[in-house]
Amino acid sequence: GIGALASFTAYWLVTRPRPMRPPCDLNAQSIPVQGEPNWRRSALLKDDVLLEFYYDDTRTAYDMFQRGLRVAGDGPCLGFRKPGEPYQWISYTEVAEQAQVLGSGLLGKGCQPNPEQLVGIFAQNRPEWIISELACYTFSMAVVPLYDTLGEEAMVHILNLAEISLVICDKEEKAESLLGNKEKGVTPTLSCLVLFNPCSDAIVERGKNCGVEILQLTQIMPPQPQDLAVVCFTSGTTGTMCFYRSLCESSSTPTTLHDVSISYLPLAHMFERMIQVSMLCHGARVGFYQGDISLLMDDIKTLKPTFFPVVPRLLNRIYDKVSSVTSPLRRAVLHYAVRRKQAELSSGVVRNNSLWDRLVFNRIQANLGGNLRFILTASAPISPTVLSFLRATLGCLIFEGYGQTECTAGCTFSMPGDWSAGHVGAPLPCAMVKLIDIPDMNYYAKNGEGEICIRGHSVFRGYLKDEEKTTEALDRDGWLHSGDVGQWLPNGTLRIIDRKKHIFKLSQGEYIAPEKIENVYMRCVPVLQVFVHGDSLQSHLIGIVVPDPEVFIDWVKKRGIVGSYEELCQNPDVKKEVLEDMTAVGKEAGLKSFEQVKDLHLHPEMFSVSNGLLTPTLKTRRVDIHRVFQEQITDMYSTTAI
Repeated sequence: GIGALASFTAYWLVTRPRPMRPPCDLNAQSIPVQGEPNWRRSALLKDDVLLEFYYDDTRTAYDMFQRGLRVAGDGPCLGFRKPGEPYQWISYTEVAEQAQVLGSGLLGKGCQPNPEQLVGIFAQNRPEWIISELACYTFSMAVVPLYDTLGEEAMVHILNLAEISLVICDKEEKAESLLGNKEKGVTPTLSCLVLFNPCSDAIVERGKNCGVEILQLTQIMPPQPQDLAVVCFTSGTTGTMCFYRSLCESSSTPTTLHDVSISYLPLAHMFERMIQVSMLCHGARVGFYQGDISLLMDDIKTLKPTFFPVVPRLLNRIYDKVSSVTSPLRRAVLHYAVRRKQAELSSGVVRNNSLWDRLVFNRIQANLGGNLRFILTASAPISPTVLSFLRATLGCLIFEGYGQTECTAGCTFSMPGDWSAGHVGAPLPCAMVKLIDIPDMNYYAKNGEGEICIRGHSVFRGYLKDEEKTTEALDRDGWLHSGDVGQWLPNGTLRIIDRKKHIFKLSQGEYIAPEKIENVYMRCVPVLQVFVHGDSLQSHLIGIVVPDPEVFIDWVKKRGIVGSYEELCQNPDVKKEVLEDMTAVGKEAGLKSFEQVKDLHLHPEMFSVSNGLLTPTLKTRRVDIHRVFQEQITDMYSTTAI
């Protein structure tokens, strides 16, 4: 008996989970600069000098790929698959050779090897996108990502503003839309289109008739740190100029040679661009989805990624699926297992081999490939409840970041070892963050609250040919004014608490920040998307709500109401139930009475990029939503008595 006990004790000592060792004191993750408590930098720095480059030999995006090439050699680089087949891989050596050949071909078609030469890329995520980008970087040219949902007017504006003469496309349909504008005489600089896919003789002839040469990809001087790399038109028509140095500084994900990432977020989005840069810099692999978001989970199971970059909306859907178990026994087991794993997390232990992982969470983890090492979520706020739950169930590191295109995607990042929720981490070593007063909203820096301002080499230099908007965003000292409202927490991390932009007053004089309210309502189980509206002529708020089709019918059924998704959206009793749930969640989150919506309209179709109600970075197009739902808004205000 004593021998068995001794053996068990020895086994436990050897195999017990060990906490991750954090890189700094988690109670002091950022340090005041020049004695100013609301101007802070990373605790990972020795002094107030910001980090310029993560590696001495990587000063540009071109250098970063070359480093990956040295590390990986002839190893796999970019992956793709056909339906029902395994992934096929293009090696780093092949990617480098193809980029060199394509870049030479672009020069042969009149492109100039300097950063003033802007080349358009109009394609879905696929290996040729990255090869085209590297071709530009190899010869010091800059890229302008284009995308379907810009609309004709914005597309014409961008092509003319950037004076783009050559665009690389994936499909003939996109080439046809560009030729249509050329034929109308509204894009005079366009002279050449290069297609990934084979093209017909008819479109070649059509291009010839309007002065545009059409080529297939098969037919056809390292840059400096201060040179322009990317011009991102992520919100429509303002082009954010991001420079090579910015890309090098912001690639802070914990990537290694052995990592594999899934690429499905838009490459026109700086968040995805930074993921790609980091992966390629470390000789890691990037597998592309098939181009159909409905097949993404199948792609993930096949690829088995170790790294999953994700937006909160997708994590919310995973959370809803996992947490919506109906059996009381299974629900009790799930919640108990989550609490046990969360207890380990609070001690700094992250693992996927515990008893609870094997009994309860194994299937969930297998659905995401079974190999996940870390997840990065950014681009929008995520509920602390969802984040804590998924950190327990997925058994991998989940980091949260904060930033915007204008600071090359990121300025704060979760510190390894800190698995608490409700904040977006501490400043990255390449950025300083400062809070400034917003008197109208009663936020003051002396109280540790205010508008978030960012400074560092990763901050953009301005909007392309738009000095007025550049001056609005960047002050004379180089601080980028984000429009977000933050709060410093005692441990030196930053919490996003409000939004300065889109603020309006109600008729009684109360200020409203609709995005803050929307983020609260997004925590409601039946709510997938919500738009909060009000104006200075009204005393209360109303909302447009898109119910989550995956949980809505069951949620309503538990309340004694049945019907199809569309029928339920028209049912006034259902609307009442949803409004009561939103009000309860809002009250729990501390919303004041005037911040609660008093009526709502249930809409069965998601806000999306394709219907013009979301930007390509999945932000709400508030003006467009107001226009589309003007009739419903007017009706709600005419019938709601307060």
